[in-house]
Amino acid sequence: MISRLLRYKNTLLFGGAAVWGLTLVSCVMVNRTIIMPPQVPGATFVGSKNCVECHQGITAAFADATHAKLQAPGENAKNIGCESCHGPGSVHSKKGSGYTNIVNPGKNPEMCFQCHLDKRGEFALPHAHPMGKVTCTDCHDPHKGDAIVSGGTQLAAANETCLKCHSAQRGPYVFEHEALRENCTTCHNPHGTVNDKMLKARNQTLCLQCHYQQQTVGGQLWIGGRDHAAFVQRGTCWTAGCHEAVHGSHVNSSLRF
Repeated sequence: MISRLLRYKNTLLFGGAAVWGLTLVSCVMVNRTIIMPPQVPGATFVGSKNCVECHQGITAAFADATHAKLQAPGENAKNIGCESCHGPGSVHSKKGSGYTNIVNPGKNPEMCFQCHLDKRGEFALPHAHPMGKVTCTDCHDPHKGDAIVSGGTQLAAANETCLKCHSAQRGPYVFEHEALRENCTTCHNPHGTVNDKMLKARNQTLCLQCHYQQQTVGGQLWIGGRDHAAFVQRGTCWTAGCHEAVHGSHVNSSLRF
């Protein structure tokens, strides 16, 4: 009786492991992107060409957009570029308009999270932009160009997205912080972190990622020709009465105020 029970448990154990193994292999072996478009009650997919009839101002530039890669050619998918994010549009198209018969990711980020799972997790962290007051489309344009502004041959810096709201940090400053020149995301994760002010790292650990030099004397922390060992024990670099003007200063080259 006991041996039969053990045999039954082993069968369940190895059988379950085999099922999970097949599931994982099937996911890994797929050589194409798989998405689940949102659903609209009573609607069917009609294809992106149907959207062009009314939304020419949006669809005109969509061919060069990052999200245009979501379009799947073929009869089975009906080239559902727009409907990949907005859901089937037959009811919306038949009525000629409406807010309840089509999905608007700009009002609800849940559609974005279907693909960007990591961002859902980041927005759930203690310090993040408040969803509802800020949406994905405030920073990312899904219909035109790169979804992430900056880089390559683009003339606009990534900071321009942040500075639309955070204008006090724009400058120009007499003494600028080089990190701001590079990118706000050098120090901040705009989707959310465990640290205050959405900083990528805590306390002086953040600053030392850039402001660090080889140490040759034990018990000392030399940065910029001065021992900072005692300073870092008082708090962060920007709250210990030292470098409080972290974005830039008009009066002090050390960004003290």
